[in-house]
Amino acid sequence: MKVSVVMPSLNGKTILEKNLPILLAASNNPKNNICEIIIVDDGSWDDSVSFLTQNFKGRIKLIKHTKNRGFSASVNTGVRASTGDLILLINIDVIPEVNFLESSLPHFDNKKVFAVSLHEKDYGYEKGYFGDGYIQLAMGKEDNALHPCLYVSGGSGLFRKSLWKELGGMDEKLLSPFYWEDVDLGYRAIKRGYINLWEPNGNCIHHHESTISKLPQKYVGRVKERNQLLVIWKNIHSKNLIKKHIVGLLSRSLKHPGYLRVVFMALMRLKIVLKARKKEIKEGKVSDEAILSMFS
Repeated sequence: MKVSVVMPSLNGKTILEKNLPILLAASNNPKNNICEIIIVDDGSWDDSVSFLTQNFKGRIKLIKHTKNRGFSASVNTGVRASTGDLILLINIDVIPEVNFLESSLPHFDNKKVFAVSLHEKDYGYEKGYFGDGYIQLAMGKEDNALHPCLYVSGGSGLFRKSLWKELGGMDEKLLSPFYWEDVDLGYRAIKRGYINLWEPNGNCIHHHESTISKLPQKYVGRVKERNQLLVIWKNIHSKNLIKKHIVGLLSRSLKHPGYLRVVFMALMRLKIVLKARKKEIKEGKVSDEAILSMFS
């Protein structure tokens, strides 16, 4: 199966200078099955575009957004332009080993496998649980075993394109500009009966030099909390868990009145989330309790 690499970038010239040659070297390993590298520039105002055009012409496919549209929109743009059977989403600050896909590709022989998360050094597999009325994210032990995971990282994950299209890709209408898009996608996949895996030998290093770290952290925090709410409202359909969420939401709002601002931000997208929720209720096959019990 051929792999299309999709890499979103915003003002990433400095990081691309260091890391893109390493990715290109890994793409030259035929066992990684990489057929193209697509970089989606999300309206950068540094000289990323000219740098890429001058130095990597013919080696990458460059797509330019005329304005900043956010992470999920950039990813979706790249996937639409791809030709491979599998999509590798990789952040510009992730450094892969030369054989980083070799051990992950065979998992897709199982038609039920939607995605495989690579092993970022010092990080375990993605898991989660329902606590205090919320989906809480957690990390499994970093070891040498293959693990099912709640979702596959949008910064270092391999996805089956046919199922990506079936799921509608990342929900840019609801969750832009960033955070929780990959959780939403992975949860929806499991709910339809598909499988997410974490591959211990898909080795890479994530330096976390992302653009988000340069943004006002209060704003970033509020967006993250808003999207946590939106993912719950969209995807949790169990009456029991919804009751627990309402109690948890009220408790959090009473203890931290500033949280009401986050709730208001989420309510601004209520029409969008209710439409998406209706679709997920119709298409889901696995209960929320069954999913969350897998990872608690």
